[in-house]
Amino acid sequence: MSITTRRIIPAIAIAGTMMLVATGCVAGENAAATDTKPTSGTTEWSSDTLSIDFATYNPLSLVIRDQGILEDILGDDVTVEWVQSAGSNKANELLRSGSVDVGSTAGSAALLARANGSPIQVIDIFSQPEWAAIVVGPDSDITSIEDLKGASVAATKGTDPYFFLLQALEEGGLSLSDVEVQNLQHADGRAALDGGSVDAWSGLDPIMAAAEAESGDKLIYRNVDFNTYGFLNATEEFITNHPDLAQAVVDAYEQAREWALKNPDKTAALLAEVAGIDIGVATTVIEERSNLDVSGIPGDDQVAVLEKIAPVLVESGDVQGGKESVDKALSSIVNDTFAKKAVDGE
Repeated sequence: MSITTRRIIPAIAIAGTMMLVATGCVAGENAAATDTKPTSGTTEWSSDTLSIDFATYNPLSLVIRDQGILEDILGDDVTVEWVQSAGSNKANELLRSGSVDVGSTAGSAALLARANGSPIQVIDIFSQPEWAAIVVGPDSDITSIEDLKGASVAATKGTDPYFFLLQALEEGGLSLSDVEVQNLQHADGRAALDGGSVDAWSGLDPIMAAAEAESGDKLIYRNVDFNTYGFLNATEEFITNHPDLAQAVVDAYEQAREWALKNPDKTAALLAEVAGIDIGVATTVIEERSNLDVSGIPGDDQVAVLEKIAPVLVESGDVQGGKESVDKALSSIVNDTFAKKAVDGE
């Protein structure tokens, strides 16, 4: 099957796209999905374009994009538009504006977005990573969370590292008011730490692993339980109107997972190329901090993790409707239809 030309669209070029119009039909956990191929008897997919993100924190997205897996599935009738996400917060912005149909975030970021009214659901799980930690410079006197009292800390609001920071502070007997948070995008957080303008950084891989190797930065606090899963999210409008394309995306992710698990060295090489990092750093990220060998079906395990972080979300004041909005989002964020079909053949 021939592969259609891929178009890579910088996120900045599509900023300002119209806000997506919420539909009256909401796809629930058991919403019916069509087969990956167009409905029998037709030759057309439900749309001639599919906009989807790729991100260095989502290795499977890099595999799909590099190998043209989606293009192979969709053929010449659908143009795949690839948009890079610099962080979960940026992916959520793209989803909310309708600039992408499918985007990858941390579970915590997806819950925050849905609780604040963004009509997204998780349709696949791409990893169970340890991708966030508290980082300081090589000569820092800060060696524990308790030492952060009065310190300035870089973190990207609306992402797993930010919620990791909130949980870590609580673990150390501190609160958000005990530190000065500098809301910086992940790469800018590293630059601020290395430049001495902040005392610590709540980091994200692969940028964090590169900071260790290149700058000698130190991870003073790690806790895998404070990291949430990698969520692949789609808007309810897309799920409802384009279930064939949603299924194609999830099928592509399952193909990519199988390949990545068999080829960790090649996956690391791909990450190194896209992220512009040393192969040794990329290997650390893939082999030590990215658990790709996890079921793609979203469900109880992910909800259990989000239930732990829900009070942190409420207390942070970042959710307009408070506990009620978070609870509502928790009860409706999962759509397992497509992943079950891809994984179990249901």
